[in-house]
Amino acid sequence: MNNYWQNRNVFVTGCTGLLGSWLTDELIRQGANVTGLIRDWLPQSNLIRLGAYDKIKVVRGQIEDYDLLERTLNEYEIDTVFHLAAQTIVTIANRNPLSTFSANIEGTWKLLEACRRNPLVRCIVMASSDKAYGDSKQLPYTETTPLEGRHPYDASKSCADLIAQSYYQTYKLPVCVTRCGNFYGGGDLNFNRIVPGTIRSILFNERPIIRSDGSYIRDYFFIRDGVKAYLFLAQKMVEKSLYGESFNFSNEIQMSVLDLTNKILQLMGREDLSPIVKNEVRGEIYHQYLSAAKARKVLGWAPDYTLDRGLRETIDWYREFFQGGRQ
Repeated sequence: MNNYWQNRNVFVTGCTGLLGSWLTDELIRQGANVTGLIRDWLPQSNLIRLGAYDKIKVVRGQIEDYDLLERTLNEYEIDTVFHLAAQTIVTIANRNPLSTFSANIEGTWKLLEACRRNPLVRCIVMASSDKAYGDSKQLPYTETTPLEGRHPYDASKSCADLIAQSYYQTYKLPVCVTRCGNFYGGGDLNFNRIVPGTIRSILFNERPIIRSDGSYIRDYFFIRDGVKAYLFLAQKMVEKSLYGESFNFSNEIQMSVLDLTNKILQLMGREDLSPIVKNEVRGEIYHQYLSAAKARKVLGWAPDYTLDRGLRETIDWYREFFQGGRQ
């Protein structure tokens, strides 16, 4: 660990989310002055569980509030921005596309515009997604794969991604875009996601539920590797003037939903709890797989965690969490 983040003024949107909470905690640990944007009070949030909430400046409001964003950047003299705030659940996006478009697209252009008008901001890392690529026949996705999201969540990430690129191309805004696979790790309380949902079912002696037919293939990325990737990119952006670039981050392991569920059952010693396969999913990409070759070559980045190690840490986190009686 170096002292790059010591006393640096950092703004994190979406700091109560899975990535945001762990990223905020690590920034605090490395000595940054963190300001976090929080929309809703979530008493079980990992941000609170980590003890990070009491160590940051809290700004309450929505990512779509331009005046709030501009005031925050100026008042707290922000140097670095991590834009993570988004509606991230695909099923919610399919049910309610308008709120998803508002948060993910409008929220992005308003934040970028506020950053453009603030001369102190010198580094913006914006979270896109592997979903921004859409359902491509050419796999793995590389950073040159066209952004062709077709479903509400995917399209919202394609749009936000392109907006960020336009702010660099037109205004030379110091922004980079990250595209990661499906994050997993302790602290994720969205139990309709496959990893936390499966672990919770097993801990409560229930058969895990798979919404799809189980054959959908995803790229799973451990949250601690994600935090390292974001911090690493932000530092390298400034050191190497890498503005306007996009980077995939992945451990480059493809796995079907059914195989991942069975892997968790095996690691928890409950292979007797065979999954319930509902085959209800519609409007989702079938096969996703990222290449991280550019991040390895340009940044010198590599993940630290194997899938087994990441899942074991995640399982341990939820064992402790549910011992407190939370459900």
